[in-house]
Amino acid sequence: MSQDQCLSSDDLDNVEQPRSRGVYLLPHLFTTAALFAGFYAVIAAMKGLFTVAPVAIFIAMLCDSLDGRVARLTNTQSAFGAEYDSLSDLVAFGVAPAMYVYCWGLYQLGKLGWLAAFFYVAATALRLARFNAQVGTPSASKRYFQGLACTSAAGFMASTLWVINLYQLDNIWFVIAMGVVTVMTAILMVSNILYRSFKDIDLKNKVSFFFVFIVIVLFIGIALDPPHVLFALAFLYAISGPVSALRRLFKKS
Repeated sequence: MSQDQCLSSDDLDNVEQPRSRGVYLLPHLFTTAALFAGFYAVIAAMKGLFTVAPVAIFIAMLCDSLDGRVARLTNTQSAFGAEYDSLSDLVAFGVAPAMYVYCWGLYQLGKLGWLAAFFYVAATALRLARFNAQVGTPSASKRYFQGLACTSAAGFMASTLWVINLYQLDNIWFVIAMGVVTVMTAILMVSNILYRSFKDIDLKNKVSFFFVFIVIVLFIGIALDPPHVLFALAFLYAISGPVSALRRLFKKS
């Protein structure tokens, strides 16, 4: 028997045990579900299922909103989870909306069309990279996002196209308008405009009765007419940042 094999029980206790390389299952299930829904939105857009693709994107948004909360509630946050979530977001809220708008109509604009779609994907990647780099720094704010969040941008793009498709507004002028909207939404993502994150709201504390009533009304509205209600909510949130920035600018002048 070699010297390395002759270890006492005390020596075995002092040997450093290998670290576990496993990952937490529960939060990653929601992240994977968001990734799956985003990928399915791409497939639906390529097949011309323009009323299915936005539903898949909103399902991805719901799953994405749950994975982080589940991780915090179960104390299963990890660096791996954060990276996996960002990669999932790039597919579900960057590639999926870009492919959706391109397959819907931007392809008619030729090179300008696919460049606008790529610009949206690139802006999403930059937005996610900047957010990840700011996490844990003094400049990070819990109350505000710097730039439009990619999830909100994807919701705005998906709901806008959902409503346009319902009314069959697919002539060249609406295609050009959506090209402009795509570029402007991408610019909002990488801008320094502040948006309320609502992360400072403590759901464990008591809230007013009126707040509960508003939430119920929103759920009923979404159930009755998902495209129009979701579009209204996404549009109001998208313009809230520029409107607040203009108000602050006018107050200073």
